[in-house]
Amino acid sequence: MIIRDASIWQGGRSDVRIEGERIAAIGQLAARPGETVIDAQGAALLPGLHDHHLHLAATAAAMASLACGPPDVSTPEQLAAALSAKGAGWLRGIGYHESVAGMLTRQQIDEWQAQRPVRIQHRSGRMWFFNTLAVEALAEAGAGVAGFDPHTGRLFDNDSWLRSVLGKGPPDLAALSQSLAAYGITGVTDMSPANGPEEADWLARQFASGSLLQTCHLAGREALSEASLTAGFSLGPVKIHLHEHHLPSPDLVEGRIRAAHALGRPVAFHCTTEVELVFALATIAAAGAREGDRIEHAGIANDDHVDWIVQLGLQVVTQPNFVSERGDRYLLDVPPGEHRWLYRLEAFRRAGVVLAAGSDAPYGATDPWAAMRAAVSRQTASGIVIGHGEEQTPEQALALFLADPVTLDRQRRIAVGGLADLCLLDRPWHEARTRLHATDVRCTIARGQLVHDRVDQAPFERRSRADPAA
Repeated sequence: MIIRDASIWQGGRSDVRIEGERIAAIGQLAARPGETVIDAQGAALLPGLHDHHLHLAATAAAMASLACGPPDVSTPEQLAAALSAKGAGWLRGIGYHESVAGMLTRQQIDEWQAQRPVRIQHRSGRMWFFNTLAVEALAEAGAGVAGFDPHTGRLFDNDSWLRSVLGKGPPDLAALSQSLAAYGITGVTDMSPANGPEEADWLARQFASGSLLQTCHLAGREALSEASLTAGFSLGPVKIHLHEHHLPSPDLVEGRIRAAHALGRPVAFHCTTEVELVFALATIAAAGAREGDRIEHAGIANDDHVDWIVQLGLQVVTQPNFVSERGDRYLLDVPPGEHRWLYRLEAFRRAGVVLAAGSDAPYGATDPWAAMRAAVSRQTASGIVIGHGEEQTPEQALALFLADPVTLDRQRRIAVGGLADLCLLDRPWHEARTRLHATDVRCTIARGQLVHDRVDQAPFERRSRADPAA
């Protein structure tokens, strides 16, 4: 395959030949008989984008679920209307926030839907709310189970038990993977803290079958190892998920950090609040930092926290999309004096912190272009700017999704011998940078295979003979 006349990211205007999974040549190239030619017509050719923090199984499941929180649902009346869906069997809701109708109880949900079992996931991903039919279905297995309260109809931090009771296997990833490819995404980092050999095996089967088109950097438990992985996968950090209301023993966490480092793996701490961040930094300082240790989210980080992150040599993977998606809610829930510390970007970059971005899907939207726009504008949905001075240039915003997943301080390039993970836009970068919109993605190539081409424009032609003009 040849991509003809492309404006190569941080390179010149040239042709690119792909052979197998690799880039074989860059220059003025003559097409071979029968070779597929994609005429870029001077449009930007980027390295494939990488989402550095998402949850594949949960996101695929969310695609078949009912939105129960902002911005789709913001009032009790809207939630009641959403839950009135007809049908049989379990009704699964996601994205709930207590601003809609408080912390739900089973009796409350019964008022809106009592004809079928209902389970609604809190936006944090750590709590489920059930109606009475759902509680009754779970009651026998749930006797004495940690985190399950049949009286209120709530389950906290025990998804593994819920999956086992419901007999739910992991979902097929084909629809999700295709949607990611349409954004130009050719790689993902799955940051689910429960990932182990079983999850790695499931993902390998999805990859081998073609349902998963993206390469995957896999974080998770200490039980993960290189031996757990197959081609198309790389081993990520040990994920340590913190919740400020249920913080573990510092000694226990320090032990996990040392154990991960002994395995040759960095750690990645979930830190959305200031309390979680301070706890993470203190335990890393006590245990000793390792190259590649990172903070996920860094939802609130003041200047002292930024300095501490620099001193420890930590990296940060953040979610600029949350400024747009949740910013108006943050302005209500977070003390005004802390607004300037929300999901910072320029402060980290200026301090020399290695920075990358992910969606945190399903808890955030999967569109990286919307996240880039949020990084540039720092605007909430209502147009309020959060954190003046934290804005990024379009190039800096794009770079958040071009970092190498294994070595975040290295930006991926289009080069001979490199993996043919590419995103071709339909216009030059000087035009695309003013829009940062997913509709500008013309086609996506993952490991040398065309995995997405836009419906309204055929991206290639097949030549039956060499191109005499080349």
